[in-house]
Amino acid sequence: MTEQLVAVVSGGTKGIGEAVVARLLKDGYAVVTGSRSASASDSDGLTVVPVDLATAEGAQALADAALRRHGHVDALVNNVGAFTPRSSFLDVTDVQWQEGFDVNVLSAVRLTRALLPSMLQQGAGAIVTVSSVNARLPLPFVVDYSAMKAAVGNLTKALSEEFAPRGIRVNAVSPGPVKTPSWTADDGIAAGMAAQSEATRQQVLDEHVPANMAISLGRMGEPEEVASLVAFLLGGEASWITGADLVIDGGMIKTL
Repeated sequence: MTEQLVAVVSGGTKGIGEAVVARLLKDGYAVVTGSRSASASDSDGLTVVPVDLATAEGAQALADAALRRHGHVDALVNNVGAFTPRSSFLDVTDVQWQEGFDVNVLSAVRLTRALLPSMLQQGAGAIVTVSSVNARLPLPFVVDYSAMKAAVGNLTKALSEEFAPRGIRVNAVSPGPVKTPSWTADDGIAAGMAAQSEATRQQVLDEHVPANMAISLGRMGEPEEVASLVAFLLGGEASWITGADLVIDGGMIKTL
């Protein structure tokens, strides 16, 4: 009997992370996820752990819960990330830089470091980190977030180089604008944009964002579309892909 594959997904209770969890469960994985907003549960192949992944203790707690529950981990999805729109680089404080770095970079560093030994012991594993098009498109209103996502891409490449000979594949995906709560919530980006115009929030999502950001396919992405790419990179059909950072943005970035 084949042992069930086990995946850990950080920040898997909303947005892209929630879609990744749903997709991996559908694909037959046992999944362990955690976030600050999570309520503890363990049923139907899904274990949810309340943890603050911006802290070293939170990352270690999630890794420990997965290994305690299943004894091994085959796949890791570093999905936790957050940004706050900025008015200027000059307004971003040291505290804000550090808070963002803890969430967007160190969460991936810590969770990867905690779970890699299990993958190395079995001689196989796959890691996917959710980055952003802003790693390649450093816009002023997300200046700190863009720098942090560029760091994630560099980390991905370095890890792939070191651990490929030991059976571990490490990749990243870089989504463009996706309909997650950051965009769609009552206090989200689209609502803020709508408040500054005569458009409704839905018009911003359906029309203004695709047009203003020159998305070739004419619409924002769906979380499930990103989840499909993540699942592909974790699976056997991507067995010769490592060190890649795959853009999924509807054609937003025009350069190679």
